[in-house]
Amino acid sequence: MPRITIGLGVLLIAVGAIAYIATAFASWTALIPAILGAVILVSGLIGLKNQKIGIRLALVVAVLGILGTAMNVMQLGALIAGDAERPTAVFTSTITFALLILYVVLGISSFVDARRRTAAEARLS
Repeated sequence: MPRITIGLGVLLIAVGAIAYIATAFASWTALIPAILGAVILVSGLIGLKNQKIGIRLALVVAVLGILGTAMNVMQLGALIAGDAERPTAVFTSTITFALLILYVVLGISSFVDARRRTAAEARLS
């Protein structure tokens, strides 16, 4: 899971950098995915040493990122209709939202699997 976390961090940094370039460096808010990615990347590096703390920290950041991007994702209909006020923000937020949702699902699945393995090992002992 730490390697997936590091990969997600790098991917989000790339999304933020591309969005910032696509907006002609007009708004620092285009870098929000990159900021989230940097925090998740550092959490993944922490996870290499202490998986429990690093991955939980990354999951908390991911959930906060999901909540933060949800408002722009709700404007996806306006983007498709061509009426979005900030189309790049909606597109970037949707990509970020989808990546973070996938990561949280993978993280929860990883925790459930670890708990099952621990329970099975306890029964065998």
